[in-house]
Amino acid sequence: MARNGIQYSDVQQAIDELLTRGDTPSVQRIRDVLGTGSFTTISDHFRLWRSEREQNRDVPPPKGVPEVIVTKASELWREAQDVANQALLHYREDANRQVADAQQDAEDAKQQAANAEQRESALAEHLRHMEQRIEALNRELAASQTSEHHWHQLAETTQKDIAQLKQVNQQLEAQIETQRETHSRDLKEQQAAWEQRLSQEELRHEAAEGRLMAMLDSAQQARAQEEKGYQKRHQQSEQRIETLSQELKTKQQALHQLQLETSEREQQLNEQKQQVTSLEKQLHVLSQQLDEAKTALSDQAQQHVERETALQQAWQEKLWNRMEALQQQLTDLPASLTEKQSTPKH
Repeated sequence: MARNGIQYSDVQQAIDELLTRGDTPSVQRIRDVLGTGSFTTISDHFRLWRSEREQNRDVPPPKGVPEVIVTKASELWREAQDVANQALLHYREDANRQVADAQQDAEDAKQQAANAEQRESALAEHLRHMEQRIEALNRELAASQTSEHHWHQLAETTQKDIAQLKQVNQQLEAQIETQRETHSRDLKEQQAAWEQRLSQEELRHEAAEGRLMAMLDSAQQARAQEEKGYQKRHQQSEQRIETLSQELKTKQQALHQLQLETSEREQQLNEQKQQVTSLEKQLHVLSQQLDEAKTALSDQAQQHVERETALQQAWQEKLWNRMEALQQQLTDLPASLTEKQSTPKH
């Protein structure tokens, strides 16, 4: 059932425009003329138009055209139409299957992005912007299944995002290095402060040496624990960055696969267009042959008429000659009888 939007009259008007331009109507060409509409709706209207045109073909042909020629031309036209319909049906089934596969791939990509978002919920604020960008790319990828031009733009955007991610990764590494240097400097300053304080305490009171040594040990242990925690956080950050890089690589491969499928579909479409062009050429050749057959039949009919006329004239001339001979015999008959009567008998 066709959906609301593109009406049958719109499709019929687009077909008339294509026929006026000398183009063979097809679903893609009708959509190009309309500028909008789903392939299913346009295909339904186009099928109805072909059915009505097929019914109109039942009108008897003009008088004077031999029935054999009309039958042969009708059969050739139906065969060409059946071949074109089968090619169109195969193209629709293949296109629908490719769209369904692409939509399934997009759903899988969206599910993977959602899982990645759950796993990476603990990332820092500067990584959240990239996760939102990845989700936006997934939505754009799901919405771009029907537009090949948008796929190219999406590829360029993905390349830019990958470059941005690499830049962010470099910035993260620079920030981590800066934090490491700052932390090391803070530790050195803290150690220097503790050592200074220890010297002051030694000068003040020798009895407090044990306590100061214990405080120094505690500070060193705290520094060691803090360094271990920092190393662990740094390792986790690197693992998360590696995970994001792998996911981006996977999405890039999926996008490349979509581009390959788009190229194959364009090639199949070009091959089908070539087949339709070949059928049109064959139909043109058959039309020329039909015209030549009509001309030959007309010449044969003219020759037959001329032969009939010549035979009629010859028969009439022979009949007149025979009648003249009979009249001559009738004229000569009294003289012949008189001559026979006057001849003495022996």
